[in-house]
Amino acid sequence: MNQSINKWSREQMAARVAQDIPDGAVVNLGIGLPTLVANQLPSDREVILHSENGVIGMGPAPAAGEEDYDLINAGKQAVTLLPGGCYFHHADSFAMMRGGHLDVCVLGAFQVSAGGDLANWHTGAADAIPAVGGAMDLAIGAKKTYVMMEHLTKTGESKLVAACSYPLTGIACVSRIYTDLAVIDLSADGARVTAIVDGLSFEELQQLTSVPLVMA
Repeated sequence: MNQSINKWSREQMAARVAQDIPDGAVVNLGIGLPTLVANQLPSDREVILHSENGVIGMGPAPAAGEEDYDLINAGKQAVTLLPGGCYFHHADSFAMMRGGHLDVCVLGAFQVSAGGDLANWHTGAADAIPAVGGAMDLAIGAKKTYVMMEHLTKTGESKLVAACSYPLTGIACVSRIYTDLAVIDLSADGARVTAIVDGLSFEELQQLTSVPLVMA
């Protein structure tokens, strides 16, 4: 990819996700990039953050030096707890996920297919320690599954693909992708682009993407 092409920063990507999460939603933020969304949620909007290790009602990340490592998210990052937040058993947390009680989950990904299939737990790398964890429960259990990822791999290949070559986490579960170049909705009508980073044309975005795109 041409390094002169403008890209959204990780914080800007997180802000775009946050603006699309409605007031009152119960949301799970996956390990990696999605955890940044917690710090971008509007202060006038109540969003209830759930973590699969047994926490609900999380707030933004603590200030440096104020971390309490008895209070962490599923990625072992220190978090804060808002008034009314609570802890509960791991099994109860998974019952919430599997029972359809989450409005939105935001996950990272290695690949997403145009049909909404998700691959985010294993690349087949020799030094990888594959563990799907709760991602499959989140991807299928949440009412809406969004993915937050870089548009291209480190070698410049599109992460939005016709068919995933990595082991799947979930089938036809992703409805929206937020990348550092665009926001793309996935549906039976195809991959529909709803936003593009400033300075990048639709045609340039299409050249960097391995599936046909349509402009909203």
